[in-house]
Amino acid sequence: MKKNIKYYLSLKYPLVVKEDDGSYYAEYPDLKGCMTIGNSLSEISEAIKDAKQAWIETAIENNIKIPEPKSENDFSGSFRIRMPKSLHKSLSDDAKNEGISMNQYCIYLLSKAQEREHNVNK
Repeated sequence: MKKNIKYYLSLKYPLVVKEDDGSYYAEYPDLKGCMTIGNSLSEISEAIKDAKQAWIETAIENNIKIPEPKSENDFSGSFRIRMPKSLHKSLSDDAKNEGISMNQYCIYLLSKAQEREHNVNK
């Protein structure tokens, strides 16, 4: 069965909205290049719907593969990271001082940094 525009418009794509000095930016990260800007939330709310529809219509017309939204099931929750030995030692020492594993300590640090980033972009 060939998927049509109605199918893709019904999918719940994650939407990112950012505000900067009174201007708003909205994008669907899963639909590369599908974005808009505006002067108010109501303005970008309508504009991003139009942009999504135009993006999908253009992709269908040009036989471009349309990705489906990513979900938490697409991720394992695990990744490997290489770091300098000095950083590894420092993180290990800090985790030991806190009485937790280095893995738990790194998750704590990443969560704090992500929370701070989300608060800055609101």
